[in-house]
Amino acid sequence: MNTPQEKSLSYRDAGVDIDAGDALVEAIKPYARRTLRPEVLTGIGGFGALVEISKKYREPVLVAGTDGVGTKLKLAFQLKRHDTVGIDLVAMSVNDVLVQGAEPLFFLDYFACGKLELASATEVIKGVARGCELAGCALIGGETAEMPGMYPAGEYDLAGFAVGVVEKSAIIDGRHIAAGDAVLGLASSGAHSNGYSLIRSIIERAKPDLSADFHGRPLADVLLEPTRIYVKPLLALMRSINIKGLAHITGGGLVENIPRALPEGVAAVLQKSAWPMPPLFHWLQQHGGVAEAEMHRVFNCGIGMTLIVAEADADAALRLLAEAGERAYRIGRIEARADGQAQTVVV
Repeated sequence: MNTPQEKSLSYRDAGVDIDAGDALVEAIKPYARRTLRPEVLTGIGGFGALVEISKKYREPVLVAGTDGVGTKLKLAFQLKRHDTVGIDLVAMSVNDVLVQGAEPLFFLDYFACGKLELASATEVIKGVARGCELAGCALIGGETAEMPGMYPAGEYDLAGFAVGVVEKSAIIDGRHIAAGDAVLGLASSGAHSNGYSLIRSIIERAKPDLSADFHGRPLADVLLEPTRIYVKPLLALMRSINIKGLAHITGGGLVENIPRALPEGVAAVLQKSAWPMPPLFHWLQQHGGVAEAEMHRVFNCGIGMTLIVAEADADAALRLLAEAGERAYRIGRIEARADGQAQTVVV
């Protein structure tokens, strides 16, 4: 008796749709093309992208950074909103390389999912391209990984990395920061991409209507507002003002990120009354019963980037930032550090 021949299996039968992956690449090519810089020698689609370093640098130093979006993605899944998390992804890396004085050159992303849904994936990568436009860097490639069984239906994960370049003599490393310098803060656009595990816990406790009006906008919009990209205004400021130190306020908030820019022997003393804490953070603190010290340790509390300049340069820096469309505040000063004193103190 003959045994029936088993059906021949395909990759699609196993849950991976190669055609969908190809369609995604074609869908995002126009958006990636808008981000290209003169240094980019090849476009999306090859095994690797070729980028040369501009001849304007005499001693170029490459600066690299990588990050993800974290559990902010869970809110995006819940709200079925995928158009801004790509901006978050770019922002977290380009703002990081910026703090050492580097101009971001290019960005690559990694998009992983269980089943590739072309519409949502395209929205995500369009957001990545938009973030690259805001940062002035090129989206030169990435990876889309469809892995059945690895992620729940409708969910995905994101990672990315940026590479920038800085003249060796212009690296910002904080070594010249001294007592008497001014600490300036640039306003954040919201919670950026940090503290969302706590934010989601607060939402779970408070059970708010995310579509309800919150100071003129739906609460969902406020919670998903993408991370502000500070690249262009700060690169312009560097051409006019000697910036001694920069700190991107990410996980760890104000108190754990500013010390990363400081030399030994000094501390940043911040005046919490010097800048307005946006309503979102008041809402989170109230509904979560979050202690003030915990707020400063988890969230940016309205300051997404800090810069340290000589006191004599502070007013000019604030004026130039305002002219560039940034809301900036004088939020503190650098003082000699006492024995046992924390490197950032909020008073």
